[in-house]
Amino acid sequence: MSSAVKHDLSAPLRTINAPPPQTSTPREVPLRLIPHADSQADAPDAAEQNFPLPFVGVTAGLNFAGVGQGDYGFSDSSAPPDTNGAVGATQYVQWVNTSFAVFDKTTGAIAPGFPKAGNAPWAGFGGKCETSNDGDPIAQYDKAANRWILTQFVVSSTPYLQCVAVSQTSDATGAYNRYSFSYGTTQFVDYPKLGVWPDAYYISYNIFTNGVTFAGAKACAFDRAKMLTGDPTATQQCFQLTTAYGGLLPSDFDGTIAPPSGSPDYFVNFGTNSLNLWKFHVDFTTPTNSTFTGPTNIPVTAFTAACNGGGTCIPQPSTTQKLDSLADRLMYRLAYRNFADGHEALVVNHSVSVGSTRRTKITSVRWYELRSPGTTPVVFQQGTLSTADKTHRWMGSIAMDKMGNMALGYSASSSTVPPSIRYTGRLATDPVNTMETEASLQIGTGSQSGQNLSRWGDYSAMSVDPVDDCTFWYTSEYLKTTGAFNWSTKIGNFKFPNCN
Repeated sequence: MSSAVKHDLSAPLRTINAPPPQTSTPREVPLRLIPHADSQADAPDAAEQNFPLPFVGVTAGLNFAGVGQGDYGFSDSSAPPDTNGAVGATQYVQWVNTSFAVFDKTTGAIAPGFPKAGNAPWAGFGGKCETSNDGDPIAQYDKAANRWILTQFVVSSTPYLQCVAVSQTSDATGAYNRYSFSYGTTQFVDYPKLGVWPDAYYISYNIFTNGVTFAGAKACAFDRAKMLTGDPTATQQCFQLTTAYGGLLPSDFDGTIAPPSGSPDYFVNFGTNSLNLWKFHVDFTTPTNSTFTGPTNIPVTAFTAACNGGGTCIPQPSTTQKLDSLADRLMYRLAYRNFADGHEALVVNHSVSVGSTRRTKITSVRWYELRSPGTTPVVFQQGTLSTADKTHRWMGSIAMDKMGNMALGYSASSSTVPPSIRYTGRLATDPVNTMETEASLQIGTGSQSGQNLSRWGDYSAMSVDPVDDCTFWYTSEYLKTTGAFNWSTKIGNFKFPNCN
């Protein structure tokens, strides 16, 4: 257990003047791959869906520009954008690496004074959370408390920190309870991913010693109850895994039915043709009672991680430049839902390679629905999106609505298709292991070319509206014109007609 090294209450975010950074020398964020388990090599994917279903039957809603090149006076300063966001009671918050913005979720209009720099929530805080703007951000909404959580790391100097801000109301432009947590001078906390749970805010990291050598995954819990009230005594509790495990995701609670009383938060990663599940039980009163147990190994249909385990192999039109797959890890979020009939479900995805030879391999999205995570976790259904059209699909994010319908968003690209934003989904009543035919949120009109820039993603975000528990919101990146450091983003929503 360790206490927050600093805490205070911010001024209302709307009053903080911190425009996004502008630079003439854009920065490419290095990719820190994690060791991955060996899997099948050059074999057919038995989970691939090879027969068509009807066009994804959703009702489209808003579709508007997120923060990106030329929108809202913004100019790209780094890559990849780390596009993520969440929907709240009245607003949508999107964060793109070192800048973020608040939008009206009814109209799509950006709030006055935005976008702002990623370190704006810590203006006046003092220390490196205020002066550093290192990215790897997450914007989340605590649906049970109607609060926002904004977090990013400090890794450009030591000690390495995680900066966490929890809003005092459901207004993302208001005041925040601010905290910073330290991981010392050697534990570089890469790729943080946050999950909201009734007893804590859970977060996962890939630890790299001095930013270089992989040292295993780390799972931590922040004291949610104290952070909601602004208590300066909030602590974190962490468990460090060995180098055998990386790329864990914490479960993130959707819906209005809470997990069973006392339920641990679930952490999942993938192994050799399997998923691994851990249970994190935290006790902030008696820290020695906290446990991180597992993993439980859950067999899945055999797969090959895309791009030889997470490298660069996604083609684009009119350039030899390939894009990163990030296939060495599960993709955010690990979305959890508890249903009225008593069953619990987790959904998650990652990128796999489909094809029997190196020349014919296509990257696609493998998705899973796990059930009974608290007892005997099993794969209820799974699937790999079809590669029949030779289009590569990757960088996915998945969620479920209150009816059990799923939505899966992702990037799509090929030698003839510029990187685009697409989505698919399924009704709870559709045949298991299947998704309906995809739709486009944004057709790309440019390729990422020049300066040997391969970085893409590193993540996207599918979230569910907490008001109706039906409307899916998705955000990801694309390019309007061919070039480097000129990415744009789009935000859109849709819902299935059977969800009201």
